Amino acid sequence: MNESKYTSEAGHWYDRQGKPAYTVIGKNGKERNTTLRDAREKDLVPSVTTILKVAAAPGLERWKQQQILLAALTLPRNEGELESDWLDRVMEDSRETGRKAADEGTAIHAAVQMDYEGFGYDEQFEKHVLGVRAAIEEKFGKRKWHCEKSFAHSEGFGGKVDMFAIDDTAGVVVDIKTKEFGPDDKVSAFDEHGMQLAAYRIGLGMLSARCANVFVSRSHPGLVRIVEWEKEDIDKNERLFGCLLQFWQLKNNHR
Repeated sequence: MNESKYTSEAGHWYDRQGKPAYTVIGKNGKERNTTLRDAREKDLVPSVTTILKVAAAPGLERWKQQQILLAALTLPRNEGELESDWLDRVMEDSRETGRKAADEGTAIHAAVQMDYEGFGYDEQFEKHVLGVRAAIEEKFGKRKWHCEKSFAHSEGFGGKVDMFAIDDTAGVVVDIKTKEFGPDDKVSAFDEHGMQLAAYRIGLGMLSARCANVFVSRSHPGLVRIVEWEKEDIDKNERLFGCLLQFWQLKNNHR
């Protein structure tokens, strides 16, 4: 199984039947990323993460600021170099750190989902995969998990859900995140994580599903923390997402 199918939904679009429409063929005959203009013309809906970008994500922004500071500390200014050029190098170096983290996270994410779908995965991520399996089974018991389900909702948004199970009354919706943390570190979920899960359960029609973030450590392979959202908190985040959706649709004149 090709790992390229396991991609982040950030900035992505879906048709009204829930089929991903991440790219289009341009006038020059070449494939390119779908734009808002394309979405209007083709009646596509934005991804959940596209909607979430209209609100600040304090945890992510703090991490980005830390990477900029670290880059500034490790990139000395060259003799005779203009300050503006040095600052450009610092910013590019900090972005490269983010890209590497994102690439590694995507690879771990792919390995986990390929395992749940019964395919082989890169053995270098075996500890991550086994850690996720153990943590999820301990938290939710043995269930039949479905992976990478895409959808489009009549309210005008779509997405692709990491994992969900429907083998009980309410079901469970899970989103996998990778980050650097150790055994003694506190791992917390933020509102944007809760809004994402709340939107996913709406999109799946699982309105009473339990929702949880599965955090997988990049720095300590095999270490996994699961944060399940309380009902009142996920209900609140459902309302918050609805507000952001309305804002995005009005701002972009798109429904």
